[in-house]
Amino acid sequence: MNQLDLLSDLIARARAAGADAADALLVSGTSLGVQRRLGKTEHVERSEGRDLGLRVFLGQRAAVVSATSVDPAGFTALAERAVAMAKVVPEDPYTGLADTAAPPDPDNLDLTDPTEPDTEALVTRAAAAEEAARAVHGVTNSEGADASFSRGEVWLVTSAGFAGHRARTGHSVSATALAGTGTDMQRDYDYHSTVHLADLDDPTAIGHSAGERAVARLNPTRPKTAKMPVVFDPRVAGGLLGHLTGAINGASIARGTSFLKDKLGQRIFAPGVFVHDDPRRVRGLRSREFDGEGTPTAAHALIEDGVLTTWLLDSRSARQLGMRSTGHASRGTGGPPSPSATNLYLAAGALSPTELMADIKLGLYITEMIGMGVNGVTGDYSRGAAGFMIRDGALAEPVAEITVAGHLLEMFAHMVPANDLVLRRGTDSPTVRIDGMTMAGA
Repeated sequence: MNQLDLLSDLIARARAAGADAADALLVSGTSLGVQRRLGKTEHVERSEGRDLGLRVFLGQRAAVVSATSVDPAGFTALAERAVAMAKVVPEDPYTGLADTAAPPDPDNLDLTDPTEPDTEALVTRAAAAEEAARAVHGVTNSEGADASFSRGEVWLVTSAGFAGHRARTGHSVSATALAGTGTDMQRDYDYHSTVHLADLDDPTAIGHSAGERAVARLNPTRPKTAKMPVVFDPRVAGGLLGHLTGAINGASIARGTSFLKDKLGQRIFAPGVFVHDDPRRVRGLRSREFDGEGTPTAAHALIEDGVLTTWLLDSRSARQLGMRSTGHASRGTGGPPSPSATNLYLAAGALSPTELMADIKLGLYITEMIGMGVNGVTGDYSRGAAGFMIRDGALAEPVAEITVAGHLLEMFAHMVPANDLVLRRGTDSPTVRIDGMTMAGA
């Protein structure tokens, strides 16, 4: 019996136990990873796991049970336990299956790589990354390098008629280098993750980048508090998009706990700014043909010419808001779905990073953010940071132990993207400039 048939059998057991509707999720994964430090392999780990989740509905009541055993002999007991739980939970007028009765049209997203490295190949990859980092002049120590491979599969069946399967592979390499000595020591890192090995950056380039980044941070200063233009490196600019998607999450909007709850259809970014979510990107790290409820996915322009066009919705939040799901439900086996973004990116602007900074007499270029001082209810923003001063349009001395603060509405309105967008993470952004932020230093 294949996995979809197994889940269909579990659904049938749930209906026989008294459930009005049900869905079942099976998640299977394998991974292999190695860690190398100071020329020695310190850790090798392989893991395999399967998790099963069953969600049942009795009228307006729902319950979720999960198991690590996928044994049909236990399906009846699992289904009866779920139904018994559903009988005693409070009613929820918005609960229920997604309005999906058939699988989405298949799309060749190319999410599985037949190349599966062995331990020796991963050790070689991690060793190359660490050796390149340690070879950078000024690097004095290493926190090591990692290389890994993973493969995951998801099967989802619902009593509404949906049955779907998806799989994804992953390759990654990372390195962390230390420069300087004693209390003057600085650290930095670089990494890359891809679906296909052919797309993975050269481990030597990753290690070299980590070493250069660490050395560049040596002898930081702490500038005086001032209001100034702030430029976010692409590596950290994606965090700004995370604050946006958190604020337009349908669950937050339905609860009224978002500073953007009244902004749908309004301009909150400058004209010409676009933010996209594309679950159908070929070889995308978060690509998928259907979401956690079986709703077909589609690309969305969350911000179009500066205007907020949509919320991120699963079925429950869509019902609360009188709307339709946008196909953004995500879930595990142990709980109900909730909305989340997929391949998220800020579209590139017209200026190069050099041109973006050219007129800045005194500013800040951020390469690292620290802490999570962001209030999603009010939009207040305050986070620790490190990076470099900008003087006369060019990067100058490194800085650390500073805080940048503002309000997300004002930050969004003044955000100017550069033209250096590269799609290499789940959330991607070009270099971004925001004027008028407060930098708190000495």
